[in-house]
Amino acid sequence: MIGKLSGTLDSHGDGWAIVDVRGVGYLVNASARTIGGLAGVGKPARLLIETRVTDERVVLYGFRDAAERAWFRLLQGVQGVGPRLALAVLGTLAVDDLARAIAAGDRAAVGRTHGVGPKLAQRIVTELKDKIDVALSAPAEAAAQAGGDGADAVSVLVNLGYGRSEAFAAIAGAARTLGTDARVEDLVRAGLRELAR
Repeated sequence: MIGKLSGTLDSHGDGWAIVDVRGVGYLVNASARTIGGLAGVGKPARLLIETRVTDERVVLYGFRDAAERAWFRLLQGVQGVGPRLALAVLGTLAVDDLARAIAAGDRAAVGRTHGVGPKLAQRIVTELKDKIDVALSAPAEAAAQAGGDGADAVSVLVNLGYGRSEAFAAIAGAARTLGTDARVEDLVRAGLRELAR
């Protein structure tokens, strides 16, 4: 199974990109946000990959980071949400915004995605509210494992009275901005700024 692609962006369009890895072009389905974040045709491209194998074909889904991939998996656990719709949600809302919307029960924010009506938006918010830590833990844990202090920063925010899911979302955003080698105090400051928005 393919878990990551690193190469050159060959071409892209609505919901897809071709990444050239040493002369082999891999067709990757991705959210509009992920494709928009790529450097451009002919530039280096790195994507985390979710591989799906069916009787007829192999399909690759690409993500900018572990948090986006975690949300892709979680969203598909909701009845009525397939891979295409999960990518559409992730194209409409950044993972931090999606986490905040679900934590706050904001079905209107989730419902801004084309193809997500009020009932499905409510189902997404209701069913994922208790599972939010699974998706939010990926970037914070990745930061901690890469030598950063993401887990300690989350603990500080929890001790300050913030909910665990809120703290994960804030530190995940801070870690993406500051990098995985940021110090605890810098992550906490940036996390508090995220929470104040």
